[in-house]
Amino acid sequence: MQENDLITIIEEDGTEQTFVILFTYENEERGMKYVYFYDENNDEEVMYARYYDDGTLEYVEDEEEIAEIEEVFAAYESELEE
Repeated sequence: MQENDLITIIEEDGTEQTFVILFTYENEERGMKYVYFYDENNDEEVMYARYYDDGTLEYVEDEEEIAEIEEVFAAYESELEE
């Protein structure tokens, strides 16, 4: 699990934005890896995406996958509160 590394996302228009990686998660059953991150200037909103070994990110649209991702994040937050 990675914590507090930075990633830079280049938008389609060429603008770059830097985010802080909160943590990563791998679902071995699906063979998918996910990264949870937030804007370094605004840590209130955590975002997530699928990531691949080549550095490509892909936003998740599948409702079942989103539910799992949100469940993992809720467990992460619960661990922090303990």
